[in-house]
Amino acid sequence: MCRHLGWLGREVAVSSLVLDPPQGLRVQSYAPRRQKNGLMNADGWGVGFFDGVTPRRWRSPAPLWGDASFASVAPALRSHCVVAAVRSATVGMPIDSSATAPFTDGEWLLSHNGVVDRAVLPLRASAESVCDSALLAANIFARGLDALGDTIIEIGNADRFARLNMLAANGSRLVATAWGDTLSILRRDDGIVLASEPYDDSPDWEDLPDRHLVEVVGDRVTVTSLETSLDRPVPPKGPR
Repeated sequence: MCRHLGWLGREVAVSSLVLDPPQGLRVQSYAPRRQKNGLMNADGWGVGFFDGVTPRRWRSPAPLWGDASFASVAPALRSHCVVAAVRSATVGMPIDSSATAPFTDGEWLLSHNGVVDRAVLPLRASAESVCDSALLAANIFARGLDALGDTIIEIGNADRFARLNMLAANGSRLVATAWGDTLSILRRDDGIVLASEPYDDSPDWEDLPDRHLVEVVGDRVTVTSLETSLDRPVPPKGPR
């Protein structure tokens, strides 16, 4: 399992999302509060952000809590769109930078919080790593992010034990699924956060239902059921 976070809004410092919050990803790397599987996320971390329309990444197989180099630079990294993750590796999967989210196809950044049987993932050649999350990312990229909901339903039907919380961004859209683990949303005045778990105790966080897809475009949020039909959206609460 992993913990991840996505941001879409005004330009902010990466550190304000990942390192500074009292229960941010740095703390979640050693003391997550809502993680259902695993006790910590010490098998690497990754931060992806958009420089204009270009995705950039910084990944490491080391624990986030001990990376002083990233901590010194993160306040200077600013972006309007961010995808970040801390990793708890699936048993038997490699622990290296290439196996750490976010993954990319050159346009999108994508993170996977969960586990999936690699046998149900046919596409392998374009994956960044042999780990389950990288193979899953390659299969999603091949189908396209517009088909994310359909892809997750098909993979979930093929592997009934899969946990498929996805988070992806392309600089103007933020897309996520809740499938087997927690997902929360925070609507701020300057943008929207999607995260595996809240990074603070603000009452403005909302828990999103399992087996749902969430899409953020600008300040518009659409929540859609993945149990029935992708054509039947479930509207979220109104803006605060």
